[in-house]
Amino acid sequence: MRRAYFHASGAALAAADANAVFGELADGLSATFALEPAQRGAWQFEIAHLQTIGAALPEAQIFIEFAIPRMGRRADAVIVVGGLIFVLEYKVGETGFPRHAIEQVHGYALDLKNFHVTSHDKTIVPLLIATKASPQQLGFGFWAPDRVHTPICVSADDVLPTIKRMLAAGDAIPFDALNWAAGGYRPTPSIIEAAEALYRGHDVAEISRSEAGAENLTLTATAIEAVVEAMRASGGKAICFVTGVPGAGKTLAGLNIACGRMARDIGEDATYLSGNGPLVDVLREALRRDHQHRKGRANPGDSDARHLAARSPDKFVQNVHHFRDEYLAPDQVPSEHVVVFDEAQRAWDRTATARFMQTKRGLPDFDQSEPAFLLSVMDRRPDWCVVVCLIGEGQEINRGEAGIGEWLRALQGDLRHWQIFLPPHLLGPTGGIDGAMRWHLEQRAQPPEPALHLAVSIRSFRAETVSAYVGALLGPEASAARAVLPDAGQFPILRTRDLGAARRWLRGQRRATERAGLLASSNALRLKPEGIFVKNELDVCNWFLNETADVRSSNALEDAATEFAVQGLELDWTCVAWDLNLRRDDTDAWQARDFRGTKWQMIRAGDDAIGRAEYVRNAYRVLLTRARQGMVIFVPRGDAEDATRPPAEYDAVDSWLADCGIPELRLG
Repeated sequence: MRRAYFHASGAALAAADANAVFGELADGLSATFALEPAQRGAWQFEIAHLQTIGAALPEAQIFIEFAIPRMGRRADAVIVVGGLIFVLEYKVGETGFPRHAIEQVHGYALDLKNFHVTSHDKTIVPLLIATKASPQQLGFGFWAPDRVHTPICVSADDVLPTIKRMLAAGDAIPFDALNWAAGGYRPTPSIIEAAEALYRGHDVAEISRSEAGAENLTLTATAIEAVVEAMRASGGKAICFVTGVPGAGKTLAGLNIACGRMARDIGEDATYLSGNGPLVDVLREALRRDHQHRKGRANPGDSDARHLAARSPDKFVQNVHHFRDEYLAPDQVPSEHVVVFDEAQRAWDRTATARFMQTKRGLPDFDQSEPAFLLSVMDRRPDWCVVVCLIGEGQEINRGEAGIGEWLRALQGDLRHWQIFLPPHLLGPTGGIDGAMRWHLEQRAQPPEPALHLAVSIRSFRAETVSAYVGALLGPEASAARAVLPDAGQFPILRTRDLGAARRWLRGQRRATERAGLLASSNALRLKPEGIFVKNELDVCNWFLNETADVRSSNALEDAATEFAVQGLELDWTCVAWDLNLRRDDTDAWQARDFRGTKWQMIRAGDDAIGRAEYVRNAYRVLLTRARQGMVIFVPRGDAEDATRPPAEYDAVDSWLADCGIPELRLG
């Protein structure tokens, strides 16, 4: 990706022909891009304004239309001078400074700090310029600990005095601006940001990190692509299992595969399916909002506009249950050649599917598991197809979720002509497959493909060890957790007995477009006295997508989301509220419980493929791995007068967290 459409020293820009600069900016766009009058006018104003600044700061390096890949956008300008990086966002013709514009330029600055390798140790100042605003009272504002300044709102005439004031007051060490600009860019988008960028036609390489996790992601996509091309050429049918640790990019991989195939030949459909209703709803709504935001601004020749013209969010992302219902009639043949099932471990077993179809769809004779039926639907295609199953291991959180075993059993009946591709570890003793099934796969499956396992978490760009730490925290040995505790400077994990303090900490950490939120287990019913009502209906789209000022937004920190609302999604900062449905028992081991009626009840071992107690543990595993930048764990103090909230039991949980190395939150 071209880092900037134009760059020059201040002196060179001041001396340049404005039309020549304009021409370079236009050349940076697609050859078929037709400049709209608004963009033309904005560039003309910016060029003239930056030439004035360049004349006053001849030693500065000025970049125009500087790429911010994670956000799929470009900052209007970046000025590097005197060891400072100024990020400029112009609002030409505007008189005010709306919140969304302030968050936009702040987001650009944070994006550089977090993801641009040569910006990690630099000082960054975001400037929001409303060109018709009256002169502003200039102050120094506030520096965050990472040396990203709070956004400064200025008029056009205020920009140069502001830069000079910051230079005079600062002690930053000058650096080579061209080497800085050429530094590696390692973005880690949220799944919502990634879906928006992929949907617009951006390549996954533009929006994902370049180190081990993203390299694995690229290898996975390449391996799937090879299978698709082989099936297309031979007229065969195949299933690919892609596994990975929480946050390893399975959903990103699935969206990338579906988007890539949709962009190919006419008549070759692909879709991304998930049984995770909240995830589907949030992604669809995010794509709709993003499309509406861009509608009217996109040019006919814009590659984003061309890519969006032939697709709909409802086609790209679908609820697997709706897809299933569409093909209940046996003569219905799916249009899709490539189908990606995200969180395939959540597909229902035969009992759960039959019960649902009998009671909700009026089909008393339905007697298949969800995997068996879905595969039989894809088998109706007369030519070729590929099914990609994304498996989130250790994330089954509801009864009736069958795990990978049900998919494999479905392939043993009438689908023996299907080819099977899987990662090596599924054939090992810890792969979650019984011995008989492993033997069957060894005889039938294609040679194991290592690229089909995503082993590195890329959800958190600040700490790769969060998933391992959460696994150890939910295990039997506190020492094992302490050994892998993430660095507090990179990914803070704190504990508190004060929910108000947790909220204050989250508000203090969240900046720009970052998101924070309260999380709690769906059976954490005794958090009600703390004001956390897990049974309240949550509008996940508003919770994940609305602005901070909206009380329905996660950033308002009023409504708590459960594991069902957040699985597959993420926030930047979280507060996980802990209740006694997962407590430390008298032997100092984890014990899972249900709250029924007026008291807690132990969960007994049953005949489920995955024990009910494990669903509770997995719920906390999901909640504790949703944060991208840091989290605080809230443990209530309880109430000695309330038999359902004994203080000693909450104290035991808090003590365990302390033993696992989590420090207490202390606000200054």
